[in-house]
Amino acid sequence: MPWHLPEDLAHFKAATLGDPVVMGRRTWESLPERFRPLPGRENLVVSGNPAYAAPGARVVGSLDAALMLLDGAERICVIGGGEIFRAAMPIATELIVTRIEIDVPDADTFAPEIGSEWRLTDPGQVRVAANGLEYRFQSYRRELAASSAPENPRA
Repeated sequence: MPWHLPEDLAHFKAATLGDPVVMGRRTWESLPERFRPLPGRENLVVSGNPAYAAPGARVVGSLDAALMLLDGAERICVIGGGEIFRAAMPIATELIVTRIEIDVPDADTFAPEIGSEWRLTDPGQVRVAANGLEYRFQSYRRELAASSAPENPRA
């Protein structure tokens, strides 16, 4: 990520600790080695390469394969990157978003748009990090008809 925000890392840890996390290969590789796998969470890495090795994590070929392995989990956290987020959006029921006021002109990965089917449940309070960046933690819930709600996936 093109910013350093320790407050976001602490929030991420608190939000995901104890729950399985699903991520793409590039997200896995972006984690510092000392944090691979993310402690206190079952780690699943999605890779199109069946021979890919992610020591301490389970490697699967697709988001669907990860969700099948985690069937019965009360909560599943999809933590990136962009391709995995896009694949998870149609089935996610909750979004936890960190909004950071920063312009990144050479950005190459983007989170998907949050559409009108999402209701902002917590707009978050604007905070200022020690490094001067303004940010907020926001929560969204999918607006669903009761009969169409997925059983467990969350992103």
